[in-house]
Amino acid sequence: MSKTTTILKRLGIALLWGMALSGFVVLLVAAIQDKDAGKCKSIQVKFEGKDDNFFIESKDIKSLLTKDKSLNPIGKRIGEINISKLEALVDQDPWVKNAEIYFDNGQRLNVKITQREPVARVFTFSGNSFYLDAAGEHIPVSSRYAARVPVFTGFPTDAEKLQKADSLLSAQIVDMGTYIGNDPFWMAQVEQLMITEDRRFEFIPKLGDQVIAFGEGIDIDKKFTKLLAFYKEGLNKVGWNNYTRINIAFDDEVVCTRKDGVAPLQPVLKTDSLKLAGADEPPISDTEDSTASAPAPVKPEHAVAAKPVEKPKPAAKPKAKPQPVKEKKKEKVAAPAKQQPKAVYKPGNKSVNTSKKQTTP
Repeated sequence: MSKTTTILKRLGIALLWGMALSGFVVLLVAAIQDKDAGKCKSIQVKFEGKDDNFFIESKDIKSLLTKDKSLNPIGKRIGEINISKLEALVDQDPWVKNAEIYFDNGQRLNVKITQREPVARVFTFSGNSFYLDAAGEHIPVSSRYAARVPVFTGFPTDAEKLQKADSLLSAQIVDMGTYIGNDPFWMAQVEQLMITEDRRFEFIPKLGDQVIAFGEGIDIDKKFTKLLAFYKEGLNKVGWNNYTRINIAFDDEVVCTRKDGVAPLQPVLKTDSLKLAGADEPPISDTEDSTASAPAPVKPEHAVAAKPVEKPKPAAKPKAKPQPVKEKKKEKVAAPAKQQPKAVYKPGNKSVNTSKKQTTP
């Protein structure tokens, strides 16, 4: 008798659970049917990403969804609306990286937008302009908003499908734009970079009027770290207005061109080079410069151009008339005398803080 009672109780419990589950399924189906039978009341757009980079607005997305009457979801039964087709439509916008669309319990169509974030703005030779995102995708310029990103000028082509060389250059622009944009110090220093004919990079920083020859867009962190070390250990000692060109494209050294009116694109002459003070060396001085240039017969001329302190020496012999004639002959024969003086700086072993908290030297 007890066994029969136990079996009946178990059957009753199982039956109750079955009825409860069936009721839940019925209610769920009814709710789904009721939701599908309901009509879309409105469209709600939400943006994800940086708040200051909204190149499109909610009204643009709503206009995109409602301009085609066959796709306009407003007033249509929810069950008749093709959500995947609406997502594909929104994804076609060049500023949209990803779109997610769903209905909430209030029968509102929710659109979650993830925008593309530009890392560089590029100007071509013809004057056209576009943005590049982190994936290297072209983004058109918005008339509503201009992103604060590094600017690159002189890109060689307007074609959307790039050749191998142009594609490599575009990838270097993305890398440099990302690096500069993520560092507040260099973002404040570097606004515009010029692309040369040989696909190298140059820029003029805000601090100083020198042309910084960066070279190819590789070893970016190493080059900027070396430039910052030169700012601290070099220019702070010899002066910020002594050079027209600073070349950081070479390994483990910075080659500088002095201001003497000669075009800056001259080869580096070993006999006309000065080793600037490193981390463990004394700062450069006029005495060291004159000592290093003594073996070359034409070095006094360079010393006079680069170091005004040396001018009194030739003026001490006003009576020697034949000597100026001989010096003119030497100047004609010694062509390197017209080369622009260079200075080579080799960084020392001191570590340089290049964190984002770095301030302008």
